[in-house]
Amino acid sequence: MTPTPPSSASASAFAAVDLGATSGRVILGHVGPDTLDLTEVHRFPNTPVRLPDGLRWDVLSLFQGVLDGLREAARSGGVASIGVDTWAVDYGLLDADGALVGHPYHYRDDRTDGAAERVWAAVSRQELYGVTGLQHLPFNTVFQLASTEGTVQRDVARTLLLVPDLVIHWLTGSIGAEETNASTTGLLDARTGTWSQDLLRRLSLDPALFPPLRAPGDPAGTLLPHVAAYTGLDPRTPVTTVASHDTASAVAAVPATEPGFAYISCGTWSLAGLELDAPVLSEASRAANFTNERGVDGTVRYLRNIMGLWLLEECRRTWDGQGLPTHIPTLLAEAARAEPFASVVDPDAPEFLAPGDMPARIRASCARTGQRVPGSQGAVVRCVLESLALAHRRTLRQAAALAGRDVTRIHLVGGGARNDLLCRLTADATGLPVVAGPTEATALGNILVQARAAGLVGDLADMRRLIASTQPLRSYTPGGDSAAWDAAAARLDSAPRNP
Repeated sequence: MTPTPPSSASASAFAAVDLGATSGRVILGHVGPDTLDLTEVHRFPNTPVRLPDGLRWDVLSLFQGVLDGLREAARSGGVASIGVDTWAVDYGLLDADGALVGHPYHYRDDRTDGAAERVWAAVSRQELYGVTGLQHLPFNTVFQLASTEGTVQRDVARTLLLVPDLVIHWLTGSIGAEETNASTTGLLDARTGTWSQDLLRRLSLDPALFPPLRAPGDPAGTLLPHVAAYTGLDPRTPVTTVASHDTASAVAAVPATEPGFAYISCGTWSLAGLELDAPVLSEASRAANFTNERGVDGTVRYLRNIMGLWLLEECRRTWDGQGLPTHIPTLLAEAARAEPFASVVDPDAPEFLAPGDMPARIRASCARTGQRVPGSQGAVVRCVLESLALAHRRTLRQAAALAGRDVTRIHLVGGGARNDLLCRLTADATGLPVVAGPTEATALGNILVQARAAGLVGDLADMRRLIASTQPLRSYTPGGDSAAWDAAAARLDSAPRNP
């Protein structure tokens, strides 16, 4: 196929490669002074593979999906630029010849069990947080690396590339590490925004493994000849570094036009927090398990991960296997009719992390804590959504207190913004107005960073104003019984933890 050169008609069309935990998409965004339109040109599954040595990502299949999506984008008229975002923490290793050393591990693989203790033996958890400001999650990159120490893969590895950087490498041949995603590794200095050489030394990690850092908006290269030939895109098509951690792109697309906002990027995970100018590295912040990750333009995403709509999706997967209904609108309608506050769980409890029979785990948690055990599907969904709303409330109140900020409004973006019941429950639980949308926040943030690099939009505030004026948003005013929410929160806080 003859490459399609960039033209005036396609000069404002930007391709967002957006890889999520269950699917990948290539989305075209057309950007103008008062316009911002998205078109999904290709979607493909992201199906992990369990091998004898653990749960792995099928990155070769994912990359083929990316190439097919870019080919569809070329057929739509070409693109001015390409940007790549994915989930965080996972990585591929390249050997001295630049070849991938095995499929990247999935962050839900259990090989990291006990890895944190090995890291803390060299660098205490207090020291680690004081440098990186990173929330403790058992699958953080630093712990994944500790779990592979002494393996053949590690011994032959010469370069570590986080998943979006690996995709960019395969598109362009260039090597780099985008800073918002690098900040999720547990190896980046939260104050300087550079790899911590002291941590690398103390953890016996070769500094040469970690590539030079790139910032959102930096050029990442142009297409390799075989990529251009397959996709039909001009080989001169630039790949632009975006906020490659999908949450960082989503936060860049929060349509806030005034200060005092909090955000919840809600999908498989709920990432709830504040946008700050500097990290919060206090011991109280560490004890509350908040993270300081980098955002666009040097901002800090001060937030905590919450186990999000993963609980609902795993319930649906289980019910589908049992031949039960899984239609989301039907389940939400049943949940809306279910008795409120019959039972609540901690979404972040360890028993909810791995794939499996989620309804059974939820019922077991309710039984263990002496609550009513939800029987119907609607009751289980009600339990999940009220529990998430309570987690949103707890997290945002703690973030505001630890950062010394007042919060007047919540912006809930991502796929969860489609869930009317969850948005309403979050407003009621927090007592704050909720603005829901855009649902495609990650793709919008990806595309607008590219458009800004091309000179079509201004600063971060300009990006957000364009989103607020062009994207459909819904508003929720808090209501309901605040005393009932307080009682449910107290019940959850006092419930015994699973040993």
